[in-house]
Order: sequence, then C-alpha cells, then structure tokens
Amino acid sequence: MANQPSSYPILCASFNQDNSCFAIGTREGFKIFDCNTGRLLYERVAGAFIIVEMLFSSSLLAIVGAGEQPSLSPRRLCLFNTVTGVALEELNFLTSILAVRMNKKRLIVILQEKTFIYDINSLKILDTIDTVLNPKGLCAFSPSLDGSFLALPASTTKGSLLVYNVSDLRLHCEIDAHRSPLAVLSLSSGGTHIATASEQGTMIRIHLVSDATKSYSFRRGSYSSNIFSLSFAPATELPDILLATSSSSSVHVFSLGSPPNQRSSGLLGSIKVPHTINDALDPAQHCILHHAVPAGVRSKTLIRKIEKFEETATPEHVVLRATIPMITYGGYFLEYVYNVNHQNKSSWTLEREFNLLSAETSSLP
Repeated sequence: MANQPSSYPILCASFNQDNSCFAIGTREGFKIFDCNTGRLLYERVAGAFIIVEMLFSSSLLAIVGAGEQPSLSPRRLCLFNTVTGVALEELNFLTSILAVRMNKKRLIVILQEKTFIYDINSLKILDTIDTVLNPKGLCAFSPSLDGSFLALPASTTKGSLLVYNVSDLRLHCEIDAHRSPLAVLSLSSGGTHIATASEQGTMIRIHLVSDATKSYSFRRGSYSSNIFSLSFAPATELPDILLATSSSSSVHVFSLGSPPNQRSSGLLGSIKVPHTINDALDPAQHCILHHAVPAGVRSKTLIRKIEKFEETATPEHVVLRATIPMITYGGYFLEYVYNVNHQNKSSWTLEREFNLLSAETSSLP
C-alpha cells in the first residue's frame, strides 16, 4: 500500500510473491535483497520511489516515483528491467498510483477511485473497476494462478470488501467483516482465505473466500491500534498461523489449527472456532512478541517459511518453527524465529538484524 512520502528513510517495502526477495524504496532510489541471506542483489540510485514491486525473482520490476523529481511522477508506472537497466514500458494515469500488484498473468493498478486489470504480457486493459474512495490504495492480491483473487474495500463507512476473480474477470463475492472501515487486507498465497482488520484495530477476522463465511475471529487487544500488516503462513490450503504487526510495537501470532467447525488434536492443540462475532480464541493460541520494533514505526513483515517436526516424548522438543522477516521503515531488517514446543509453549529468537540503508552489493550480513 502506497502512502505519501513521510519522514521515514524508507518510503516503501515489499516482498516478492514467493518470499525469496524483498525490495525497498528510498529518497535516493531502490534496493533489492535476498530474503534468505540478506545480501543486497541490486541497487539503483535515481530519485525517490514510493512503489517497488517484484515479479517473483525475475528481472521485471513495477516502480512508481514519489513525485520529488519531475521525471518520477506518482502518476506514471514504469515496468523496469534490472538486467538491462532500461524501462520496458510506461503507463500514465490521471491520478496518483497508490498500489501495484502482479502475478505471471495479471498486472493490477490501484488508483483512488479506479482499479485497472491488465494482461501482464500484452499490457492490454482487461477490466476497469470503479471503486469507493480508497485514498490509501488498500487491496489484497493472491499471486496463485489457480486462485487469483483481488480484494478491495466496498465501503468508506464500514468494513466490507469485494473479492474479484481476476482470471475470469468477475465479481466473486462480498464480505461484511467489520463495523468500522477497513485498515488492512491480506489473502493467503493460494487465495483460499482472507484476513482483515479495521481502523479500530482490536479484532482480526478470517473468512473463507470460496463462500464468504467467517472462519475465525481473533482479539488483538482491548485498545485501538493501527494494524500495519497481516500475513498468512505459506500454504496451499489452510495456513498454520496468521501474523499481525501494529503501531503498538508488538508482533502477534494467531494459530489457526483445524478447519472451521472441526476439532483437532494436531500440532497446535485442540481449537474450537468461535460461533459469534465477539468470541475470542483461546489465549493459548495467541502469542505476542512485545517491543519487536520502536512504537509507532511502520513495519512490513511476513512468514517466510514454516517447518514442522515429528512429535517426541521430550516436552521441550520443537514441533513447529516459523521464520519471520521484518522490514521497518526506520531502515532496519530483522528476522525472528518463532518456535512452538511439544507442550504448546512458544518462544521467540532474534536471528538477524542489519541496516538496510548502509548495505552494499558486496555485503553479506
């Protein structure tokens, strides 16, 4: 999601579709890093950029300037080749571009009151969607070709959203998720589930995309907070966990466990899905890492990978491990490891931390 340039040194941050790389935009240019090693792969010093989106690990980037230089208009989308260092194509719009999403077939461009769907190979406009006022470019997109869905706000006064099938170019469903306007949307990688948070920031809800039914309802906290990001664990069907970051400086992990209306004795214990909108999940399935980043500093995070291990008789034996990279707009990369043991107790470890702004192409944290 794009915002107006701020006082943060990082103007934008994004992970690619398979979580193998990430990109940042600054007032000087943009950088691409390997998510596994932290190595700086590419850097271009060319001015301020407010959108930098990758297409998997290919050489194609979608970049949008912040408007601080005359040649980098926020109304111009540039498809850029990192190998040749030249622009392949430029698309100009009447208003500022607020978000861009891609997969191997579709290019999505989000404006304040319109969304454009392109064929990414021919750049032919396939559909134009008139939307409600969306000044933050709020959207969610699943890169899977089997479940390629786009979610957009449906109201400016309540937390409802529309889900489009961008492969078939049709409206799939409408979901009423919250009473107050939406703040964050996130689709699972396979497009099976969507997580939402409202501007109030106290409740996080998950719906099945197939039939728009509510599957889970989590209480993040009692006090309002700005939710910065929501991220599902990588999975083709039901993800194991959902991650949330907020302005309170905390990272929240919610265990999803068994499918709706079922009980399971699997890795993370027995979970009963809440039956009413106000029900909160068992606190044992909600883990918080406090003071992960400075309070109020915007961050972008996801679950890079999940590892599962055989259960043993040893209580301390780890049965689930999640690797969680985090980009702070203050200019730092952090990577946490979240462990759950045989007794369903969780722990956090900070594995890596380095400065994104001082990283050079030859450096390896």
